[in-house]
Amino acid sequence: MSKKCLAMVFPKTIAVFVLLAIYATPTSAQTKGDTVEIKLNEKLPKDPKIATLLSAILPGAGQVYNEKVWKLPIIYGGFATNLYFIDFNNRRYQLFREELGRFDAGDPNLNFPNMNRDALARNVDFWRRNRDLNFVVFGLIYILNIVDAQVDAHLSGFDISDDISLIYEPSYETLTAGGALVGVSLKLKF
Repeated sequence: MSKKCLAMVFPKTIAVFVLLAIYATPTSAQTKGDTVEIKLNEKLPKDPKIATLLSAILPGAGQVYNEKVWKLPIIYGGFATNLYFIDFNNRRYQLFREELGRFDAGDPNLNFPNMNRDALARNVDFWRRNRDLNFVVFGLIYILNIVDAQVDAHLSGFDISDDISLIYEPSYETLTAGGALVGVSLKLKF
């Protein structure tokens, strides 16, 4: 082989061995006679701190980190819906506040001619309260996004195996007041 050909093949070979060294677990290499078996890590558990920080900085980023991308439309749909209702309630609040200001100034009430001052004041309070409540809901959606990312990251290392069994066996316990208790105990093994 020429030096030029070796120079092209050698870096690719090293890259393959480096990737195998990075992804192979040190305890999973087993020697069976002349063959070596290497098992690669399928999925490493996610770090809850990173997921929490990412979701706090940019809502939905923690879900992307946890590989739960399907939750993004739910999160951003919640934000968009809430922003729509904040705008809707604010527009109604502004309208009734202007009408109340006109009524107090003695101008004719053109938009709501059948309402007196108390009705206008009640509507101003109602729409302002709804708008302010939507700001609280916006904060709750943001916090729920962070909590969801953290819980998902915590549960990413949870072992889900098919080895689930229900075992029943006799049970014998002594009581502190004297005497004994005999029965059957059920144990869920997972």
